[in-house]
Amino acid sequence: MSDTFVYDDDCGFCTWWADYFADKTTLDIVGFAELTDAQLERLPDDYEDCSHLVTDDAVYSCGAAIEQALARADVPPGSRDIFDFLRQFEDYEQFRERAYHEVADRRGLWGQFLSKERIEE
Repeated sequence: MSDTFVYDDDCGFCTWWADYFADKTTLDIVGFAELTDAQLERLPDDYEDCSHLVTDDAVYSCGAAIEQALARADVPPGSRDIFDFLRQFEDYEQFRERAYHEVADRRGLWGQFLSKERIEE
């Protein structure tokens, strides 16, 4: 199984990011609507609450999934080292997850600027 980024394919903002990760990484990209039973078994019950990055060894959810995808896309440059450094701090995980939800809870707003549908028009 190759590493897979799982996202809300009903969300234009989410789809823009999924397409970006598809272009910049070797991740397989799978929308919620395309999940197989085997993939669903690996995800948490509330999987539709955020994005996920599934590897052979782990499932990263929400902010951790985005962190993993950004590191693989090298955004910003040197991001693997940056994230490794930040993980040394006790409050980083809480900050990362809060930042993820601040953005995710405003997907409609962000989608006015970055959205697959908006770009294709």
